[in-house]
Amino acid sequence: MLSPLREHLRDTFWFAPVAAMAAIGVLWWACAALDTEIVETLRQEGAYDEIGDLAGIAEDAKTVVTTVSSAMMTFIGVVFSISLVAVQMASGQFSPRVVRIFVRSRITKATLSVFLATFLLSLLVLTSYESETDPRLVTAVPLLQSILTLAMVGLSLLLFLTYVNAMLRLMRVGHVVDRIARESFRVVAKTPWYGGGVCELGPVTGQVVHRGRAGVLRDVHVARLVRVARRHGLVLRLLPRIGDFVVPGTPILAVHGGAVPRGLASSVSVGIERTFHQDLGFGPRQLADIALRALSPAVNDPTTAVQCLDRIVEFLAALAHRPLGAVAYRDGRGGGAVRLVQDVPGWVDLVDLGFAEIRGCAAGSPQVSRRMLAGLDDLLALVPEDRREPLLRHRVLLTELVERTVPQAADRVFALEADRQGIG
Repeated sequence: MLSPLREHLRDTFWFAPVAAMAAIGVLWWACAALDTEIVETLRQEGAYDEIGDLAGIAEDAKTVVTTVSSAMMTFIGVVFSISLVAVQMASGQFSPRVVRIFVRSRITKATLSVFLATFLLSLLVLTSYESETDPRLVTAVPLLQSILTLAMVGLSLLLFLTYVNAMLRLMRVGHVVDRIARESFRVVAKTPWYGGGVCELGPVTGQVVHRGRAGVLRDVHVARLVRVARRHGLVLRLLPRIGDFVVPGTPILAVHGGAVPRGLASSVSVGIERTFHQDLGFGPRQLADIALRALSPAVNDPTTAVQCLDRIVEFLAALAHRPLGAVAYRDGRGGGAVRLVQDVPGWVDLVDLGFAEIRGCAAGSPQVSRRMLAGLDDLLALVPEDRREPLLRHRVLLTELVERTVPQAADRVFALEADRQGIG
């Protein structure tokens, strides 16, 4: 029930660097004030020799600070130019959707933030150096500022090594598939259980229409909608599903039990692409995209498709006994009345999303057909009776496809043998 603002900021690449530079500006100001206070205290005590020693140390550090100032921006440009080329290669090999992994990566943002903060800090520290060398006339010695700059340089080097390792992992399909699966399970963990049906909400007494630009329904501000519904004694239902493309004039919220309150439309976020925040089907969609790209004649990498099938089966197994089709958010008061109902993909939708397109490309790859059959068999052993139909349907269709397209009987038998590893 948290605001989606945090998720939206994670999808940006500017917020963390700007916040880091603002923080380093405040930290530099504090260090500059302490440096001035130290010199003033020593002057009052007549410790001019100590002031001269501090000035000598700061002067020695000035060489490092000057070098950092001149080299850091060039270093940033080279590092991130190479990184963008690596991301472009990964998006072409796997799916354009993997670019968001780079954008949302904490280590990527931390590295850029620290690099830019170090560059800004070095410039600020250079402004604190004085041309005066007489200890009796010096007003400030940038000692703490120089130490802070050296610490930021060390942190930059450490983050650089970590960042290179993260970028190399991003180019490995296993890591990409694992990241998508983990984010999918986070969505499942945040989605409340709800076994009711939308027909129990009563008659519709009003609707909220989308008036903004056309785009993908990214998420809704659940906490705000629940508060408004509780205040007015209403039940709200989100009409399109998260991930649907909506155009101006599309009804987005149905109101049950009263008049339409003002300001509901601002609680719905529409953007240019889907996000993981509340989108239960976005993870399987990306896994299917990567598998389809791997099975294309240009790539011809069935092992990658098998890795995607592994995660699709894992995802569906986690939802085997979970109520689907709708989720409800309760207000926590008065017996926990339902205040917002949101449609989510049903079991049939998720099974079709995970298997339909990959199955169509599996005829020429016995590795994929064998892994898909094993996955379907595993799911059939897990799900309740009322969820077996779509799994059986995909098994029958896959069998018919292989029998229709594979000419040799021995090859057909081999391709239709269930194998969790595909081919050993």
